[in-house]
Amino acid sequence: MAPAPAGNVDATRAAFTKCLREHLKKQLEAKVTEAEFELSVKSACDTEQSAFKAAVTATNRAGGDSQADAEENAQMQIDDYHANFTDKFKDYASTNTMPGE
Repeated sequence: MAPAPAGNVDATRAAFTKCLREHLKKQLEAKVTEAEFELSVKSACDTEQSAFKAAVTATNRAGGDSQADAEENAQMQIDDYHANFTDKFKDYASTNTMPGE
């Protein structure tokens, strides 16, 4: 039996954000600039991002959204994660600190 769509979204969201956290730490350790991080975060975690986008899109479609609306919502969530992690990078870089586990 296939997992419930919401469960699949939760699992793929967790994998995507875990990958983004690991990318954030690596980039902080490498002392990249904010601009470099902002560019790199969008192409980081492609596999996890694709799985998350597919899960969110499927869940939205199951809820009655059109394909276009479902995909747009999924992309907006991904864009929000990229913006959130970019903000976190800026905060950590400005204070020369690293995120906790």
